[in-house]
Amino acid sequence: MRVMVFIKENAESETGVLPDEKILTAMNNYNEALVKAGVMLAGEGLHPSSKGKRVRFEGGKKTVIDGPFAETKELIAGFWLWQVKSMDEAMEWLKRAPFDGGVEIELRQVMENDEITTMTPELKEKNERLRTQVVANAKR
Repeated sequence: MRVMVFIKENAESETGVLPDEKILTAMNNYNEALVKAGVMLAGEGLHPSSKGKRVRFEGGKKTVIDGPFAETKELIAGFWLWQVKSMDEAMEWLKRAPFDGGVEIELRQVMENDEITTMTPELKEKNERLRTQVVANAKR
């Protein structure tokens, strides 16, 4: 199963303060363990919301909203995409993460094609072709 791991924004990360060398070294070591175990599929940190935008789709209209966004506890500072056997395994990996200071992490299972019961066989086939193409594009 794939799990998306969301690292929530905090006041420090939202102002653009970068982690120090000690934190970056610990995180790099942790990421290395995830990669060696075949768990980590992707992972990135994000710029603060002041550099972001949102788009609201409503009634056929598209409204662009410039950052920064008010509720930092609802924002994402970074993410991982993991391949694990279970949510329990994901939790065990997360407990090893070098976080402190009240950082909040959210884990959510990625919905796979076979779980979407309303998807026709044709749409499933097309979706799988697109996923294969995405993987090929990432290798460039």
